[in-house]
Amino acid sequence: MLSLGIAVGLLAGVLPNVADLSAVWRVVRGLEIGQIAALVLLAAWNIATYQFVMMSALPGLPWRQAFMVGQISTAVANTIPAGGAIGVGVTYAMFSSYGFSATEIGLAAALTGLWNTFVKLGLPIVALGIVAVTGDAHPALLSTALIGVAILVAAVTLLAVVSASDRLAVGIGERLGAVASRLAGPVRRGPFVDWGRRFRDFRVRASGLLARRWMWLTLTTVLSHGSLFVLLLVSLRMLGVPGTAVTWPEALAAFALVRLVTALPITPGGLGVVELGMTAALVLAGGTQTAVVAAVLVFRVLSYLAQVPIGLVCWIIWRAAPPTPSTPPTAA
Repeated sequence: MLSLGIAVGLLAGVLPNVADLSAVWRVVRGLEIGQIAALVLLAAWNIATYQFVMMSALPGLPWRQAFMVGQISTAVANTIPAGGAIGVGVTYAMFSSYGFSATEIGLAAALTGLWNTFVKLGLPIVALGIVAVTGDAHPALLSTALIGVAILVAAVTLLAVVSASDRLAVGIGERLGAVASRLAGPVRRGPFVDWGRRFRDFRVRASGLLARRWMWLTLTTVLSHGSLFVLLLVSLRMLGVPGTAVTWPEALAAFALVRLVTALPITPGGLGVVELGMTAALVLAGGTQTAVVAAVLVFRVLSYLAQVPIGLVCWIIWRAAPPTPSTPPTAA
């Protein structure tokens, strides 16, 4: 409940001090029908791209099943404290009902999580390079990019080491299992044994899947993040933040910074943190407070809030109709 309290405090206690919400509402009401339709279409496309990532990591998964699972787990993650962990359980239960094995589900979840993290870590680096070429880079972006570089290099190095040989994978798994056992001891959990073998088996399966699907996994992950950024950029332009005030590289920098911060599950779905963090970065870049807050709130309604009712409808459909098991192909 603490994370939810933080989110409410940020939105109700801080955001009204940033901009007059009645003025923000007047800006939003000024949207024309054509602009609203364009934003809704972009939001629908953005939601659709989420499913392509899981389909790349789980061969044989139809888009409809990916959509059902993705929307329900996202709705849980966006509304419930510690919803990310619960969402993982929901994802496992639903994919199991569609006929996928625990190994397939776990491998897909691990790889999509890794690739999403890689993109979040890499975005500040890309944004910093673009901003540096087109203008002055803000020190906050530089610091964030350097942190992203360090973590990204460490993560890629670890993945490469684990993938290099069975012996290294077993050794890392055993060490992590020992650490987890010590940490869980005071709460009477564990010991966690046989992690070495599990890491070795993961290495073999992950290497085989990535050999066939790494390009699709990379392209769909970049497409998903890119679609979300386009939705933000169009929201800014339609709500009165022109390119002369906040350029697209500056908007990308703000987007990248906030995406990296929200990699830590401070609040459900980054609620409150995203709104204030993105507003602060965009105002610092040159946008007016009222227009920026209006654009950010519209962006969040379309990318965050809209998925809650969609997820609820998907859950009702899933509970009402028996799932149809998938038949994954023998080769991807």
